[in-house]
Amino acid sequence: MTEYYGKTLLMQPLLNKGTAFTEAERVKYALQGLLPSAVEDLDGQAARAYEKLSVLPNDYDKNQYLMTIYDSNRTLYFAIVYAHVEELLPIIYTPTIADAVTHFSRDFLLPHDAAYLNTGAPEQIEIALKTAAGSLDAVDVMVITDGEGVLGIGDWGVGGVMISVGKLAVYTVAAGLNPHRVLPVVIDNGTENPELLQDPNYIGRKTERLTGNDCMNYIDTFVEIASRLFPGVLFHWEDFGRGNAAEILGKYQDKITTFNDDIQGTGIMMAAAAYAVATVTKKPLIDHRFLIFGGGTAGIGISDQIRQEMMLADLSEEAAYGHFYIVDRYGLVTDGMSNLTEGQQRYARKEADLVGLTDLTEIIDKVKPSVLIGCSGQPGAFTESAVKKMAEINKRPAILPISNPTKLCEATAEDLINWTEGRALVVTGSPSAPVTYEGKTYTIGQANNALLYPGLGMGIVVAKAAKVTKNMLSKAAAAISDLQDLTEIGAPLLPPMKYVHEASRIVAEAVIQAAINDSVAGREIPDVKIALQEEVWSPKYD
Repeated sequence: MTEYYGKTLLMQPLLNKGTAFTEAERVKYALQGLLPSAVEDLDGQAARAYEKLSVLPNDYDKNQYLMTIYDSNRTLYFAIVYAHVEELLPIIYTPTIADAVTHFSRDFLLPHDAAYLNTGAPEQIEIALKTAAGSLDAVDVMVITDGEGVLGIGDWGVGGVMISVGKLAVYTVAAGLNPHRVLPVVIDNGTENPELLQDPNYIGRKTERLTGNDCMNYIDTFVEIASRLFPGVLFHWEDFGRGNAAEILGKYQDKITTFNDDIQGTGIMMAAAAYAVATVTKKPLIDHRFLIFGGGTAGIGISDQIRQEMMLADLSEEAAYGHFYIVDRYGLVTDGMSNLTEGQQRYARKEADLVGLTDLTEIIDKVKPSVLIGCSGQPGAFTESAVKKMAEINKRPAILPISNPTKLCEATAEDLINWTEGRALVVTGSPSAPVTYEGKTYTIGQANNALLYPGLGMGIVVAKAAKVTKNMLSKAAAAISDLQDLTEIGAPLLPPMKYVHEASRIVAEAVIQAAINDSVAGREIPDVKIALQEEVWSPKYD
């Protein structure tokens, strides 16, 4: 590794210790006169920074303050978040990350060590990746976005880079992925957002997005170059538009080590929730009927993963498809509707009496689902009428409005508990406060992919997996569902975020073992637990 000295060293966030440089180090690295005289330790620095953080007036200000530390002293940043993980995960990622995305151009100061690629200059891909990765030991994981489908807030162009940065930070906080070996990547493919196109402060490309073959040709070139520069790297795709996301995953999932969190990660979390519903209702997974409100990449990914779990339980593929109903912008998805995506076509219902249904309450009454999942980004879509119809049909209706951020959620947990007289099994996408109904407190589980993807990615990295198999994804879902004691009324269906470290460890171990069993592991692993422990990074100064 290159050695840095003086002011140059203080500008290297992966190496900078700030006031924790010892007297001997200050002499060795020519830091005399560049720092205050006091020599602090990491705990003291973290306590001082957290004290300032605590008095900031809102979550976005806290996010921005933490990012200034991220850009100057990465170890200190992670020490602060590690010490207050349950409090600060929502600050560094969902839901606050949505504000960081939308305000990216307005508040831009530093590039956060990300790689900024330009679809108008494919010849620059290699030099851009080399330059961005310059001070890294190697690259084990890239989180890549083009900002077209950010969370539930849509096309935010180059601002989507904050998703890549935040996602990798959660990898480190939750699973211990080494921050010296990760690279956030944003592909600036223009934008169709009129707000950005008219914003004089927008710092991305104000051009139409590449589509079709032109877009995929660029992705192909990027994958070829990145694979050559960073052998064995995990390509984690994030927040691409619904068409591109599915096409990229379908094209590459059997060729490289790749994963799409919007499609597969959300699907795994919902599969874990579905297993929990099966446990509470004492009704096997294959006996449940799912109504998915939102037919985008997340909705199809959820359906695909739960359907895969049903098939692993020896249900035929045809029979498994029969357990799913998709609702998109034009109502219940049925055969013969125009402009259906490939995923929607697979789930389109053929029954004549389902054609033309658009009202959610009427759809619920007709198809009688036991599980209603919302991933539409349509706030308030789960009306009191629809929810009460679910409660009329089911003793314990499972209602999971998981759209992010909070303002786009299909229903609040409080309404769902009240409208069902405390019988609903509820999971939300963003954190929800506990709900009290008739003296009983209901803790609301959060379908936060941070419980899943860090452990999944860490397991892939430790195993040096050649690809991500269906069995690896299924074992990750089962690992999450095994964490919860669901015998008590009011217990959350998914683990609270305070268990994120334990969840990541258990998921990683399950994924490593599945990679070994599937013969895709790229190294010998005599002991899974030891192999994982040897790779876990924690914030401390060398």
